[in-house]
Amino acid sequence: MNRMTTQLKDRWEALKSENPHLRIRNAAEQLGVSEAELLATNVGNGVTALTDDFAALLQEVEKLGKVMALTRNNECVHERKGVYLNPDFSNPHGQVFVGEDIDLRIFINSWKFGFSVVEGDKKSFQFFGKDGLALHKVYLTKDSNVSEFNALTEKYKAAGQLSELVTEPVAQKAAEKPDSEIDIAAFQQAWKDLKDTHEFFMMTRKFGVSRTQALRLAPEGFAYKIENSKVVNVLEDASEKQLPIMIFVGNRGVIQIHTGDVKKTLWHQQWFNVMDPDFNLHLDTTKIAEAWIVKKPTEDGEVTAVEVFNKNGEFIVQFFGKRKPGNPELAEWKNLISGL
Repeated sequence: MNRMTTQLKDRWEALKSENPHLRIRNAAEQLGVSEAELLATNVGNGVTALTDDFAALLQEVEKLGKVMALTRNNECVHERKGVYLNPDFSNPHGQVFVGEDIDLRIFINSWKFGFSVVEGDKKSFQFFGKDGLALHKVYLTKDSNVSEFNALTEKYKAAGQLSELVTEPVAQKAAEKPDSEIDIAAFQQAWKDLKDTHEFFMMTRKFGVSRTQALRLAPEGFAYKIENSKVVNVLEDASEKQLPIMIFVGNRGVIQIHTGDVKKTLWHQQWFNVMDPDFNLHLDTTKIAEAWIVKKPTEDGEVTAVEVFNKNGEFIVQFFGKRKPGNPELAEWKNLISGL
């Protein structure tokens, strides 16, 4: 361990002694480093650096049994318990797990560092981008197979167990094009002609519009801005009405989806939370900059979402009514949305 790494480790230890409940992500922010750099200072002391063959490792995670998958961004944390089932890594641009519990869209080209972490009685696999930002974590539960965790850690252990990481910044998002440079009429017609919600992203790319710009320029009746406080109403109403919904939270490396009921909701300071046995959500309501109701035509009829953004126009969370391709949207979800 070099001198700079030793100094960072010492600073972290001092910070923990002052605030023993401080999470590593917040500690990294206070120390001016990435979470991955901070974690790496403990390589050899409960932390094992992994090879970058993340696709192979992920396709063996099913062996762990029931685990907790965690994906977050700066504003929202999504935690879902279950088994990693039905992996499909055939598409180099996007990989998936499609299970009733663990439902993920993965962009593995964004992944750079991986660790096996043992901290007290907590065991996990943790994955980070090239800038050291946490993208996805897999935590063992009381029902997980610990011997398989140990075996996978040994199998995917990197040859060099370095306590220092070299991170690099991620390319900044391009500036938004002026509205005057967008063919608004053609864009609005393309929106009306959508056949599938998954076509929406490619449509925004084709016309060179950002996501929030697309909502501003939407054809009449297809996007409505709502008060930020109404986002909480979506969860409260779904809980009260026992309405199954879909909740998408992601970052540049993963999108994680919960499909089903939300039951126990509660506030803690500025955080609004879902605290169910197999699903937890933690939303920092102070960081919501915009919230929209968005309607997209599909072959199964109109699909309605509530989309929530931060001050940089980046997704925080998306809500849909529970549905599968081939089925129309739930009438109860439409009623909930109309109540907003």
